[in-house]
Amino acid sequence: MPSVKYLLERSAFGVCSYLGERMGIASARVRMYFIYLTFAALGSPILVYLFAAFWLNVRRYIKDNEKVVWK
Repeated sequence: MPSVKYLLERSAFGVCSYLGERMGIASARVRMYFIYLTFAALGSPILVYLFAAFWLNVRRYIKDNEKVVWK
C-alpha cells in the first residue's frame, strides 16, 4: 500500500507537497482541501491545480537549464 501511495503522490505533479512546504502544513491536508473545494466549487479548483502543475514544471525546466549553462 505505501508504494501505491508514493506512486500517486509522485504522479500528481507535486503541487500539493510544494504548497504544503511553502505554507508549513502537511501535504495531505492540502490535498484534502483541494478535494473539498473541488466538490464545493463544482470542479473549478482543478483548473487552478493544473495551472499550478504547469507553472511548477516550467520553473523546474528553467532551473535545470540554468544549472547546465553555468556548469
